[in-house]
Amino acid sequence: MTTVSRKLEDVIHEIACMELGDEQPAFQSDPVMARFKESGTELWVDTGDLEKAQSIWKSDFTALTTNNTLANQVVQTGVMDEVIGQTVTRLKEVAPDLSKEEQVMEIGFVINCRIALRLVRAFKTRVSVELHPSMSRDMERTLEFARRYYRVCSEFFTIKIPLTPEGYLAVRKLRKEGMPINFTLGFSARQNYLAARLSNPDYVNVFLGRLNQVVTENSAGSGDLVGEKVTLATQEALINVRKQYLDISTKLIGASIRTGEQVKFLAGLDVLTIPPAAMEQFAKLEQTDSVESNIGKDIQPGIDKNHSQHNRFSALWEMPDTFVKFVDDLLADVKLDSMSGEELESFCKERSVDLFYPFSAGDLNKILDRGKIPCFDDWSQEIALDDLMTQSALQSFTKDQGALDDRIRSFL
Repeated sequence: MTTVSRKLEDVIHEIACMELGDEQPAFQSDPVMARFKESGTELWVDTGDLEKAQSIWKSDFTALTTNNTLANQVVQTGVMDEVIGQTVTRLKEVAPDLSKEEQVMEIGFVINCRIALRLVRAFKTRVSVELHPSMSRDMERTLEFARRYYRVCSEFFTIKIPLTPEGYLAVRKLRKEGMPINFTLGFSARQNYLAARLSNPDYVNVFLGRLNQVVTENSAGSGDLVGEKVTLATQEALINVRKQYLDISTKLIGASIRTGEQVKFLAGLDVLTIPPAAMEQFAKLEQTDSVESNIGKDIQPGIDKNHSQHNRFSALWEMPDTFVKFVDDLLADVKLDSMSGEELESFCKERSVDLFYPFSAGDLNKILDRGKIPCFDDWSQEIALDDLMTQSALQSFTKDQGALDDRIRSFL
């Protein structure tokens, strides 16, 4: 690192930080949420909006999570405009030759920190912060910015890293450094089984609401309980991993929750991260005295067996012995800790594991234009559905990050 870049990083770090205060806020408990905690489930709030979080917060919540979409929603309100302006001024002073795109990246880092730190200050709890999606296939930048976020608030920040080949390997390195990681954009039991054994992140995710939606939007069935089945199967897989490998402690987050009914159905999961609207729905449900877990139950998902692509879905919740053997082989590979993302892709391809389809730039643009829910007719069935959903989620975040970046550019 050059003297100038070190000075720049120190200045950006200074701007990104804010006083958190010593006051410990007091909130009331909710009896139903307290019973959820007794079932072993942590409850998080899924928002970057301070006011929305405050409107539903109870002492039973234990964390918050943000992402590129949620950060963009906050930024578009104008609440970060003053911070953007101040950062632009300081950048001109300490790094006048910084390119416009480098400025955007540094200002975006500051914004993400400030959005998360506002939440930390209000609730004195952990907040997940997400990297810029442009870093998703760049392991060195992933490592650099993860460490920078952690430096800003090691006590309260959990770093979100997306599920890509480079992400798997970066998380492996960062967990060895003791950094708390929320490994995001997961859509299947196998993706998260690999993550747990390869990297042991603190958390992995199933974006269950999007799995239900992809069924309905492709007229492949009602979509009922599809995401829930994947989530519960993933939870079972992680429970077994934690029993078999005592050094693994990875927990599952049920994410992309859309309704209060889903919250109730997923009682007993490690973690539920819940948007304010779904939490408000849950609060209005007629509750019972007991909280019943559906883990281990035979869930029948709403998939039309006569649909031409119905057979793509079972891979989301199944964990075949061949995949476990693939993970065993990967962990036994002497080159694992020096692998690049491309080498991990090749390792998978050589063993006929369809985790990472080689999407072209044109493919990614098509996904970006379509949005977070892919159209089956656009893609060959040789592309695994979990892989396609992960790419669609990543490109959706890329689009929202682009809108955030455009607001920053308007200040330059």
